[in-house]
Amino acid sequence: MNYIELTIPTADSTLQEILTAELSDFPFESFTDEADALKAYIPEDQYPAWREAVEALLALYGVTGSLRVIADRNWNEEWEKDFPMTVVDDRLVIRAPFHDPAPEGMTEVVVRPRQAFGSGQHATTWLMSRELLDMPLTDKEGLDMGSGTGVLSLVAVRCGARHMDAVDIDPWSDDNCRENIAANGMEGRITPLLGSTERIADRHYDFVVANIHRNVHLAAMEVYARVLNRGGDLLLSGFFEEDIAPLEASASRFGLRREAVRARDEWRLLHLVKDGVEEL
Repeated sequence: MNYIELTIPTADSTLQEILTAELSDFPFESFTDEADALKAYIPEDQYPAWREAVEALLALYGVTGSLRVIADRNWNEEWEKDFPMTVVDDRLVIRAPFHDPAPEGMTEVVVRPRQAFGSGQHATTWLMSRELLDMPLTDKEGLDMGSGTGVLSLVAVRCGARHMDAVDIDPWSDDNCRENIAANGMEGRITPLLGSTERIADRHYDFVVANIHRNVHLAAMEVYARVLNRGGDLLLSGFFEEDIAPLEASASRFGLRREAVRARDEWRLLHLVKDGVEEL
């Protein structure tokens, strides 16, 4: 299958991250961050249907893109050449199946991202993983909202969680999450749920992790609070310093208070706790 390579000239790493997240809503299957450009790849036969929407999105961010056709090749081999494993505080390794196993004494999860977001390389995944490593999760029930590859569910179970629900609206992510659950031998410990907040309407959790976007968090804050048990932890990431104030203001309306804020590069994690208030 031939692919279209969309090259967007920009040396702004933050803009590259934002555009990657935005373009992931289209059928782009992989992205490459370079010093002066973002490259995105989509099957040639799918691009015409999305071209107008992609061009409108780029115009919204004040950038343009150039296109070229990439002849069919062994894409798995190309992807594997440049895919690094992630190490979190010398305690956790997030690796692909073709990497060597983690050194003895280190926790590891195996992830093959394919089209789904969440390889472990992104700063927000690193932040969330480190926070989970530092939490007492033994025998707790958790929710991974916007789970992508399921990487945070995998990390939580490795850290002692009894069970995770992994919710994502994207069928590609749901399929990939199931693949990664099997690769880590966690069938029965993680339940993938294709859909959105309607899939968890009657459930309750000891902790919730959500690595999405600021606006999604704001829209879902009441749901996060409703499904979270009293004294439970809510970990949010996928946003920047300027987003913390509106997120905290929204959280406080639903009985959630700030426990901590963590930073990695320009990205932030907000750790909230549900106080002992009446259930919403």
